Amino acid sequence: MCGNNMSVPLPAIVPAARKATAAVIFLHGLGDTGHGWAEGFAGIRLPHVKYICPHAPTMPVSLNMRMSMPSWFDIHGLSPDANEDEAGIKRASENIKALIDQEVKNGIPSHRILLGGFSQGGALSLYTALTTQQKLAGVVALSCWLPLRNSFPQASANSVNKDMHVLQCHGDADPLVPFMFGSQTAEKMKTLIDPANVTFKSYQGLPHSACPEEMVDVKRFIEKHLPPISDE
Repeated sequence: MCGNNMSVPLPAIVPAARKATAAVIFLHGLGDTGHGWAEGFAGIRLPHVKYICPHAPTMPVSLNMRMSMPSWFDIHGLSPDANEDEAGIKRASENIKALIDQEVKNGIPSHRILLGGFSQGGALSLYTALTTQQKLAGVVALSCWLPLRNSFPQASANSVNKDMHVLQCHGDADPLVPFMFGSQTAEKMKTLIDPANVTFKSYQGLPHSACPEEMVDVKRFIEKHLPPISDE
């Protein structure tokens, strides 16, 4: 972590109930913190999995009249043709890769780490998984989009995650990140990784938020792709 991130508090963590042999790193949305998501994961936790919910640094956000708030990178707009903060997205992605490296040093191999996020955090998790040299278990991407999508497929040409599994979830009544943006993102993902491994789930009447049905789907995805290992 470098620069203004030095002041960011340590992530909210739900420790494994026994020895941690897998981890979920989940990134919150704009203006939020990791605490609420840590509480959410505590409700669907698996005993061998550690859940790490980092907090974004505080920065002025163009979308919100340059008001300062927790944000992984600057956002100019939430339409597919909006300008994007390329340098900020890449910098944030490097910070997430450093967080993954830290867990690997703690003894959890990267292929036992699942990356995820909501909205801006989900966008960052998709971008990071496609551009990292760390082989991951998969991605849970909620109510989000793929940033810098026109830089792909070139940006993921050397990806080690072409076979990763992705669960993308989106409410069909989302007024902030339109449902169509989410479904187009899923179609784009199918051109970048094995299309059979991309699951897109929609939730009727759900606005820009999560719901219990969605959290059950997330739990099932985690159970499937981070199963307990035999020597636990």
